[in-house]
Amino acid sequence: MNVVWLNAWKRRVFAVAVCCLIAIASLLCLPPSAWAGLEDDHFDGDIFALYAGNGSLAPPKVKLATSLKQGKPALLVFYTDDSRDSKAFATTVSQVQSLYVRALDILAIRVDSLPAKDTFEPTEEGYYYKGLVPKTVIFDQSGQIVLDETGTIPFEKIDDVLRKVFDLLPRSQSVILKRRPVNEVNTELVNE
Repeated sequence: MNVVWLNAWKRRVFAVAVCCLIAIASLLCLPPSAWAGLEDDHFDGDIFALYAGNGSLAPPKVKLATSLKQGKPALLVFYTDDSRDSKAFATTVSQVQSLYVRALDILAIRVDSLPAKDTFEPTEEGYYYKGLVPKTVIFDQSGQIVLDETGTIPFEKIDDVLRKVFDLLPRSQSVILKRRPVNEVNTELVNE
């Protein structure tokens, strides 16, 4: 009777050991989990939702042609979701939107969504894309370009241009807004 009990015990221990080995082997074979990273060039998803906390920026609600036809100033931003610089710049675009949302059309254009064409018209977004991201173009009410820059540019530079477009007081003569971190990615403009 002890031999039967001993053999049953050995089979149970063996079965448990096999299950543990299978579990460990399957965990080692899984691909690494996806971690969103602000400091890398990996695709994590929509950068405006992830890093700027503002999924309303993309896709744009109007076309450039419509904005120019209506005589409304426009901010055109080209980006890719897998660009470190675009990820960092997303919060700046979100800050601009928070202050100028009613007066300015913001067109955040994922360059992958541009049509594959050789030439574009000046009323099409692709006309202003030159192969680098992030790329920022600001149009005034008459459709003239008042800012055309590539790379991450500070909020203050965009704000200075928009203050001229909207005939607002310069920052030196109005309420001074300073950045305060909200979390590790987003910042908030506050009076101090």
